Amino acid sequence: MSVLKRNNVMVQGTGQPMVFVHGFGCDQHMWRLLAPHFADRYQVILLDLVGSGNSELSAYDKERYGTLQGHADDVCEVLREVAQEPAIFVGHSVSSMIGLLANLRCPQMIAAQVMVGPSPCYINDGDYFGGFERGDIDSLLESLESNYLGWSSNMAPAIMGAPDQPELGLELTNSFCRTDPEIAKHFARVTFLSDHRRDLPRLQAPTLILQCSDDLIAPVAVGEYMHKVIPNSKLRVIDNVGHCPHLSAPSASVEAIEEFLAGT
Repeated sequence: MSVLKRNNVMVQGTGQPMVFVHGFGCDQHMWRLLAPHFADRYQVILLDLVGSGNSELSAYDKERYGTLQGHADDVCEVLREVAQEPAIFVGHSVSSMIGLLANLRCPQMIAAQVMVGPSPCYINDGDYFGGFERGDIDSLLESLESNYLGWSSNMAPAIMGAPDQPELGLELTNSFCRTDPEIAKHFARVTFLSDHRRDLPRLQAPTLILQCSDDLIAPVAVGEYMHKVIPNSKLRVIDNVGHCPHLSAPSASVEAIEEFLAGT
């Protein structure tokens, strides 16, 4: 199967490659307010993680994607196909860690990282504050397993935040509900039980950590922790409620990314 078909890869523009990778329960459409801003200067690459959006669902293999490394390997394969020079990787939520792993696997292909709402570990551990106790995550996964559609309807608006833009919460709910439930359940377990704190100091590429001031999934404390342990990183906290600033605060997100790119 073609790598480009597998990940439903779309390419527009010319220049340095800039690849956008969505978070859990989403697809490349979620970048519609951000990616076009860069298409006049960069080669914008959009893709769907296998198991999401219009990717080839038949390619989803629970062993390959039993860790985030499987998706990171996919990213490296896509870049080998379409990128002629090192790319800027823009990842939302769990895909920030996918970008990290891709950078470690194929460092010559990724020049910089933009992490939107990242978290290397969602579970509190000693002095580390990830935002959730292990019991919270277990309950979340149990609820998701027993009633995925109900879980999506309840959780998506809370994850989106943006109380003054309720249509965005509905959009995220619909996106969650379009995802194959069995794949979503597996990917959720891989996502929320992952721990990539030990990988953070290994990342040498310039990195922007873009956090929201009020985020249920990735608290500011997580961004502060990452900034301390990633050698060449910058932390930018924007005034926004929710986990999806590329949708709820696109102008502030673009401004932060542009400032970062100008500095690198």
